[in-house]
Amino acid sequence: MEYVIGVDIGTQSTKALLVDRHGTIVARRSAGYQPDTPRPLWAEQWPQVWFDAVRDCIAGCVSDARAQGVPADAIRAVCVSSLYGGSGIPVDIDMRPLHPCLIWMDRRATAEVDWVNEHVNVERLRVITGNGVDSYYGFTKMLWLRDQRPDVWANVRYFLPPNAYVIYLLTGEVAVDHSSAGNIGGVYDVARREWSDDALDMLGIPATMMPERLVDSTDVVGGLLSQWTAQLGLPAGTPVVAGGVDAAVATFAAGATRTGQHVAMIGTSMCWGYVNRHVDARHGLVSMPHVFDGQRDLYVFGGAITAGASVAWFRDQFCHAEIDAARLLPHGDPHVLLEEAAERVPAGADGVLFLPYLMGERSPVWDAKASGAFVGLSLAHTRAHLYRAVLEGVAFALRHNIEAGRRGAVALDDRLIVVGGAAHSALWMQIIADVTGFPVWTIEQDVEAAMGAALLAGVGAGLVSRDDAQGGWVTLVERARPDADRAKTYDARSALYTALYPALKPIMHRLGTSS
Repeated sequence: MEYVIGVDIGTQSTKALLVDRHGTIVARRSAGYQPDTPRPLWAEQWPQVWFDAVRDCIAGCVSDARAQGVPADAIRAVCVSSLYGGSGIPVDIDMRPLHPCLIWMDRRATAEVDWVNEHVNVERLRVITGNGVDSYYGFTKMLWLRDQRPDVWANVRYFLPPNAYVIYLLTGEVAVDHSSAGNIGGVYDVARREWSDDALDMLGIPATMMPERLVDSTDVVGGLLSQWTAQLGLPAGTPVVAGGVDAAVATFAAGATRTGQHVAMIGTSMCWGYVNRHVDARHGLVSMPHVFDGQRDLYVFGGAITAGASVAWFRDQFCHAEIDAARLLPHGDPHVLLEEAAERVPAGADGVLFLPYLMGERSPVWDAKASGAFVGLSLAHTRAHLYRAVLEGVAFALRHNIEAGRRGAVALDDRLIVVGGAAHSALWMQIIADVTGFPVWTIEQDVEAAMGAALLAGVGAGLVSRDDAQGGWVTLVERARPDADRAKTYDARSALYTALYPALKPIMHRLGTSS
């Protein structure tokens, strides 16, 4: 039997799977960490944290596999996918990191957004890139480094996405996959599938800072260097496959490879995306080449910047009683207690609405100064009401993005696939079905992007045909169907949700600038 390893570098953890050529999981490992948030709206990470996690997870999988009788030379390829790395890692001529990576969550580049809107032909930029202008995009974060860290900027050789940097350390080869390149925004020509000299010139970013080699997500970038054989337990020369941005890779893992299929990945953030062949930046979504058939298909997505992060924030700040009580129970999970209470609250949380804008907001709002809010509170409301309102608020944000996506999609499938940590919550899956109107399906196996990376590795190593890859390695199961009465309630609430932000925007912005 032959095997592959899929690795996914996430915002809060790295996961690795070792699977056989049929997708059966033989070993899995994970390693946790947290991004650095030194100031409000800042989120960054030194890449060594990611590399250490990748190294430990691969080595652990190989060790576990060996204990089960799998020889190292039967592992035919490794693929590395990663979180959207924003600016990417600025490295010098010796490939040493010069500054932490400003990741997707970072929204510090607000002044740079203003500069682009004032000095650059934004409409031309939209046409070239298929994307808009916001501090979410990597190119605005690059401009922040240019403006605020001139000492760093003066020594930048390349900006490398997280997966590309890790792959460089493993192989000595520098390459960027097309999904990561497209997700940077203002520097990539989405029609030509190459860096855009016109866009780079308009922005004042030297083209030499963009790595010359662009590759498909299934391409082999290079072979494993001999210096890692002892630490990882893999033979020198083991092929390392390019991978891509985790949201697209998770979408691929869920079997979304044709036009109209759509998947919501709900982890720390929420990304809802669909496969399409055309793009229109005016709909306010993000576009990049898909990780499968990326020369033809695009992955178009939008999403809330804090989804699971909103739930974790609420739990950590307000639910100490549930956290303490859960320690005495076999499952040890405070979410179980919170959900039991929230299930007894009616749809609509008895009039409480939550805006999940705890780090600004991405699509379709695109406002770094947007802020979170509970609206409709009274003395009658409890933590259970507020917890349900948080789950509903993220579901409304999902619906908001789906409504924007419908304007650009040819047609959407009649089911919504949900992947990520949120899929563990039966209550949340039901709320999403009721709010969006779609039956919700999830992956039976507890895997997402790491399985997608493993499948890309299988294709890249020639173990899996492209036809077989389209079907994927996972099993989808139906989790929830919309309830007509609750859906009616949520239709009314959704209209109020979308009205809230425009109404509160002036106050949000004034609060954000007040001392």
